[in-house]
Amino acid sequence: MFKRFSLAALAFAGAAAPAFAHLDPLAHGSVMAGISHPLTGPDHILAMLAVGLWASQQGGKALFAVPAAFVATMALGFVLALSGVELPFVEPAILASVMGLGLLVASAVRLPVAGSAAVVGLFALFHGHAHGSELAGAGAMEFGLGFLIATALLHAAGIGLGLSLNRFGPSVTRALGLATAVGGAALMFG
Repeated sequence: MFKRFSLAALAFAGAAAPAFAHLDPLAHGSVMAGISHPLTGPDHILAMLAVGLWASQQGGKALFAVPAAFVATMALGFVLALSGVELPFVEPAILASVMGLGLLVASAVRLPVAGSAAVVGLFALFHGHAHGSELAGAGAMEFGLGFLIATALLHAAGIGLGLSLNRFGPSVTRALGLATAVGGAALMFG
């Protein structure tokens, strides 16, 4: 039990660093750059883990459908950005996603699977667009593949953490959701 809490604390402590997720576009272009990108910013880490936590709270089909909807819609946002389609308020929407997902976990909101998938999909569109708009073009598909892999792994970590914590009752997972929302607010207003 102590080991699990230590790992969770380490993950959230690592997420408390300043946001360095937006790398030099010239450094992009490889699968490894794409994998590392979501792991270098607290906004990405908190949102992706929260998607997994929320899916774990809902269980059943949501365990797969909610993260899959996020990854698929994030890929769509990435392609839209590469195609030159503009979205308004991308950065504020990303920060709002951290707070919103945190509040969904903190409140243990239960929606139909399609509704949950739609909520995370809306947030994911902005995350994907931000990734795509940062690229100069070379190596975009390799980079995109990498960040999709990293995102799926962060979702899986959130699901695993949530399922482990669910054994202790809902309050621990809900507290992590509240901490995520507060972290999102700190990023937005800090």
